Amino acid sequence: MRILGIDPGLQVCGYACLETIADKERFIEAGVLRTDGEMPIETRLNSIAEDIKSLLEKFEPEIVAVEELYSHYTHPKTAILMGHARGVILQKCAEAGTEVKSFSATRIKKSITGNGKASKEQMQRTIQRILSLNKMPEPSDVADAIAAALCCVNSINNAIVT
Repeated sequence: MRILGIDPGLQVCGYACLETIADKERFIEAGVLRTDGEMPIETRLNSIAEDIKSLLEKFEPEIVAVEELYSHYTHPKTAILMGHARGVILQKCAEAGTEVKSFSATRIKKSITGNGKASKEQMQRTIQRILSLNKMPEPSDVADAIAAALCCVNSINNAIVT
């Protein structure tokens, strides 16, 4: 099964594709999608939509794992802008007929490290160990996308066990 993890963002959006074979995760690819902060928001959202469509076509994932938005942002404008980007991502998944699973940041961290309040570095080191990567995944947007995908794998495996 292929899972595409996405850490939504308007300026930087992390993505990571994993494949599970016989209960073993295999890292395929990860990176970031960037938009130009000088461009109008509608142009930036369109760029995200085109990039997500390309990723869906390239990887053909069975599931897209997306990090949920925080409901307690100190800066509500940031939450709204992030919501725009997340909405475009969800729409492209719906258009492609790809299942979406959303996970809170706390659940993702707990699934990966056992601690819902794990630091970014702790998350990166744990991901490096789980996937046997030569170096820690960077930037944090990539690590967050990998973590979302791994959390999705864990939730599927736990559903099968119970």
